[in-house]
Amino acid sequence: MLNDNNNVSIYVSDDEPDEPGRMRARVRRKRKKPGLRVRTELTPRLVRFLVKYWILLILVAAAGLLLFEASRIGRKSGPEGMKMKRPSDGLHSRAVKKPSSEGNLNRLDPTTRVVGGVRERCLKLLPPEELQQLDIPVSEASSSPLKNVRYFSESSPSDQERASFSRQQAQQTKFNIFTGNQTLDQRDESFQVKETVKVHCGFYTDGGGFQISEEDQTYLQSCKVAVATCAFGGGDDLYQPIGMTESSIKRVCYTAFWDEITLAAQEQEGHRVGDDGYNGKWRVVVVRNLPFIDQRLNGKIPKMLGHRLFPNAKYSIWVDSKSQFRRDPLGVLEALLWRSNSVLAISEHGARSSVYDEAKAVVKKNKATPEEVEVQLTQYRRDGLPEHKRFNGKKALAEASVIVREHTPVTNLFMCLWFNEVVRFTSRDQLSFPYVLWRLRVLKNIHIFPVCTRKDLVNSMGHIRKAKPLGS
Repeated sequence: MLNDNNNVSIYVSDDEPDEPGRMRARVRRKRKKPGLRVRTELTPRLVRFLVKYWILLILVAAAGLLLFEASRIGRKSGPEGMKMKRPSDGLHSRAVKKPSSEGNLNRLDPTTRVVGGVRERCLKLLPPEELQQLDIPVSEASSSPLKNVRYFSESSPSDQERASFSRQQAQQTKFNIFTGNQTLDQRDESFQVKETVKVHCGFYTDGGGFQISEEDQTYLQSCKVAVATCAFGGGDDLYQPIGMTESSIKRVCYTAFWDEITLAAQEQEGHRVGDDGYNGKWRVVVVRNLPFIDQRLNGKIPKMLGHRLFPNAKYSIWVDSKSQFRRDPLGVLEALLWRSNSVLAISEHGARSSVYDEAKAVVKKNKATPEEVEVQLTQYRRDGLPEHKRFNGKKALAEASVIVREHTPVTNLFMCLWFNEVVRFTSRDQLSFPYVLWRLRVLKNIHIFPVCTRKDLVNSMGHIRKAKPLGS
């Protein structure tokens, strides 16, 4: 059919069959947009990727979070974030920041280790109800041939002795009128065990130093069980003991020995001693006229000579000032002494076993001069100290930040001999402990416990500030 505009119209009917040669009109279909197809295919691919690599993605995210936290902490510990203490009155030799170990304070969670595939507690204390009822056992008669220990002393040194001490001070030796002048012959004789042994053990003269008030002396004489620490020269803060039973609080003397420098430093920090002489659970004993310029040597007096400071005590526990004691003291005595029938318990060294290896480490870390260490080792070699790393099946080297002991003639003599060695040679008591243990052969029942037990006994806080030496 022709129209006026010369266009051709074609009519297509579904009823008409297809005929050969007849042209059919093709209906144009609407194409799908390419973006829709891409989106439908992307979703399953993403799911498959996540299923396959989900562990890797989590690790990457965790690493990124750690990097972020590390950078944030680093910014806080910079010059603006670090708060430094400034010595306003010369109490401290230098300002230091608070240690990062503050998070350890007041922790009571037990330290554990794996033994034979089973995780168990390092320090196996009695249950709390049994600790509350724990009694101090009656001491049995000792089989040791040593029955009595007597101490060299003079009411006042003679002019000849004073002159001798003056010459020694000029030669930079450490013997003084507190220690007495122990000769090498007296040193050798003090190791010869017999029924009665006479030994130098500090407190040689009344005017030798380490003076304690009569009131504090009366208190110390009343103690039967003592937990002791000290801080001289304003060195460390005083951490309150935790984890004890009410029974132990009533029966144990918690005693902290301070000098006047530490007393002033702690008052500046707000840690004041009350009118009753207590700071928290600690009875603070202020010591005047310390006998050594080296504060490390002054600290050895309460550490090693507890039997002289607590003359009527049957047991004592020494805790370094850098640590917080966190266990019941009677429970500790039961676990480390009474249960194993031991008279002295001390931690093994965590890094080394040999005295000679420890000497190298002391020099390397500038804890003592090579010359004074060599003098000590030369004497020990001359005396025949072997290079064995174990004595009587026990590790020879000890870490003496915690010392638990019964006050017996043998342990009292051991501590006197140990003290004399640190005065004569270096103040690093790790070097002299194995020597005294080896040479004093009668001390057999000693408990050298593993490092993890020491970690269970105390929260290690680290030293807060460097102690100020006397005369500086």
